[in-house]
Amino acid sequence: MLIGKLVVSGCFGAIVSVLAGPALAAGNCSSLPNNAALRAALQSSVGVTGNGGLGNNMWGTIVDNSGIVCAVAFSGANFTSQWLGSRVISAQKANTGNAFSLGVGAGGAVIALSSANLYSAVQPGGSLYGLQASNPVETDVAYGNSAGGEGNAPASGSSFGTTSDPLVGGRVGGINVFGGGLALYRGGVRVGGLGVSGDMSCTDHMVAWRTRNTLRLDGFAAVGGVSGDPSHPDNIIFDIKPNPNGGTGISATGFGHPTCSPAPDLSTLPAVQTH
Repeated sequence: MLIGKLVVSGCFGAIVSVLAGPALAAGNCSSLPNNAALRAALQSSVGVTGNGGLGNNMWGTIVDNSGIVCAVAFSGANFTSQWLGSRVISAQKANTGNAFSLGVGAGGAVIALSSANLYSAVQPGGSLYGLQASNPVETDVAYGNSAGGEGNAPASGSSFGTTSDPLVGGRVGGINVFGGGLALYRGGVRVGGLGVSGDMSCTDHMVAWRTRNTLRLDGFAAVGGVSGDPSHPDNIIFDIKPNPNGGTGISATGFGHPTCSPAPDLSTLPAVQTH
């Protein structure tokens, strides 16, 4: 379907197709950053010059390669220092980055797709139209409602963004199709996903990219993406032009994302690493 067509037409530029390689690692949170590591990386990435946006504090979520939530953290002083709605959005983005990217050993086109790369593809007439409705959020996992049971209170908000966050240990699911969701890689093997939310969607992408880099989980090796830039394979793409016939703007690559204001400076993003 989509990926096969793009590989044949050459639209992926520098993407490398790897048909054999080491087996994907089993889902395992123990090999991924914990709450403290995620929080530290998130805090070091928020507010960096070039991120654009509003300068808000952010939520971050990490899932393993089977979609289990491993860690949830926030950059502010407490859970009310960020947009509360962005907590679950960050988990959706982590799930998206993991769920629709491939790594070495998967076979076929080894490709990373950020949540930002999906925006145009899911619009009416796009090649992935309807994808955003395909994996709904499990609300009991998202909000800890099942912890209360009938007549009891759900999970306390004070647990959000801590090691006791009700998201941790569950599969929340969810698909998000704007900036902030990335796959995580070691040596080209996909080991999970990272989601960041709490500001303009372009800024979410910038902070997620920096956070992944700080955590040293951007070891792409032979993995490519749709951006056409091997040093930033799954980077956000700003190529949407107005549609002369009205309706949704047209992305030249089919994977474009709307620009944001204040706009980010993509040239400030570090290149992916080779570990």
